[in-house]
Amino acid sequence: MAGNSQRRNRRTSNKKGAQVGSGGQRRRGLEGKGPTPPASARKGHKKNRIATAQAKKAAGRRPVARRGGKGTSEMVVGRNPVFEALRDGVPASTLYVQQFIDNDERVREALQLATGRGNINIMEAPRPELDRMTNGLNHQGLVLQVPPYEYAHPEDLAAAAFDDGEDPLIVALDGVTDPRNLGAVVRSVAAFGGHGVVVPERRAAGMTAGAWKTSAGTAARTPVARATNLTRALESYQKAGLTIVGLAADGDHEVGDLAELGGPLVIVVGSEGKGLSRLVGETCDFLVRIPMPGGAESLNAGVAAGVVLHEAAKRRA
Repeated sequence: MAGNSQRRNRRTSNKKGAQVGSGGQRRRGLEGKGPTPPASARKGHKKNRIATAQAKKAAGRRPVARRGGKGTSEMVVGRNPVFEALRDGVPASTLYVQQFIDNDERVREALQLATGRGNINIMEAPRPELDRMTNGLNHQGLVLQVPPYEYAHPEDLAAAAFDDGEDPLIVALDGVTDPRNLGAVVRSVAAFGGHGVVVPERRAAGMTAGAWKTSAGTAARTPVARATNLTRALESYQKAGLTIVGLAADGDHEVGDLAELGGPLVIVVGSEGKGLSRLVGETCDFLVRIPMPGGAESLNAGVAAGVVLHEAAKRRA
């Protein structure tokens, strides 16, 4: 009996004591942590550093101030012009539709575009009211109200470029009165990484619906500044360290030979017929010509600006 008791005691004493469990920690440690994040989101990765630097630059970029005043409101009239303005992204506040209008395909398309924008008021109006609004023009039952354009100040174009650590690249127009030429210049400035366009306040084309259409949407991201006096605006740019280069058929330099195109720059383009005005020409640091082996006497403002902008962009690459 005593021996049996001792054997039971030995078996009892050989049992292990209470063990602390893992509490599921080992199992949780084997669980996945979800999909691998992209390289741009992984801290320490090269792409993450690049993305962070770009985000900081975008956050610190100062928007171009709109302190150059406003233009005047504008009416686009007629079924095709209204449709084309809406299709091409021309800013609009109200679409007026004649009561009991014949609902043809153009009307339906215009209404669909205006509705899709979400920020255009659509209002019905009797024909006599539309006649009064358009001074008797053939509106065909559709009238589009274009709000005044908010111009930037010339000084803000260069300041925004300097804030981004870039050399300003600006085009100034002297005596260009065709809005389509202005729109083409805006498009070229956007294409070649420019920072804006300057136009005189008087006797010059402004940002009308026609200019917006020709810019092919680039006017939404390329500021246009309005100068009370273009000569004084150019002198202000010179004081800020920008080189003023005017285009002239009898210029002393060919456009491809001017090293200054690679630095802070204002390109001044005159009208196709008269060229640069006397005071503006005298203010320029250099007058350059575009060689034209084909024998053409001149280029329109949009084409001429595009040629020089392309040359400036090559120098900056």
